[in-house]
Amino acid sequence: MFTPGKRVAVRVVPLNRDPPVLTPTLRDGLKSYGIGPKIRAVRLKKKMGLVELGRHTGLSPAMLSKIERGQLFPTLPTLLRIALVFSVGLDYFFSGPREKPRVAVVRRKDRLRFREKPGARDVSYEFESLDFPAVERKMNAYLAEFTEMAADKARRHSHADDEFVYVLHGTLEMHIGDDVHELHGGDSIYFDASVPHAYRRGGAKPCSAIVVTSAGAP
Repeated sequence: MFTPGKRVAVRVVPLNRDPPVLTPTLRDGLKSYGIGPKIRAVRLKKKMGLVELGRHTGLSPAMLSKIERGQLFPTLPTLLRIALVFSVGLDYFFSGPREKPRVAVVRRKDRLRFREKPGARDVSYEFESLDFPAVERKMNAYLAEFTEMAADKARRHSHADDEFVYVLHGTLEMHIGDDVHELHGGDSIYFDASVPHAYRRGGAKPCSAIVVTSAGAP
């Protein structure tokens, strides 16, 4: 459902040239972390292509391919941008197997806001990841704020596994298959997200919700 990347509170500056040449010592040290293969693994897990990842990060598919193959190493700002797209922390790319219990605290001031689709004029929601520092997560949690949009412009999409939505306030129209479910503050819905679905704010009052998807959902 929600695809991080996505528009953005962060200004993305495209990388148009290769990073400076590294010394053999630095190259070997960076290669030991397996950053490129980890990027490829999480990208494939999210069922995202290089072109789509490029739209979210400002990098060309060719550049991303070189990074995944270990021919180039991303700068920290670039790697952070990739991490935000996949809702993982930077430590995901530098840590080994997890040895401590999975705990991740997200402060409100640290969250970044993204739009439904990068560069689109009409979007039905903006969202913030609520669990981006957590590595090896089994779910993705988002705070979504829905905007006013004509019913015929709401974008339907689908993804594997299920989805859960809890409305905090306002009115939310959930278009699932041929049905429309109207939800109000305090209402929730659990559904099969492989069925094409869309979100639309009902009325003029603000509407927000907590959305939870499986970690494998794109």
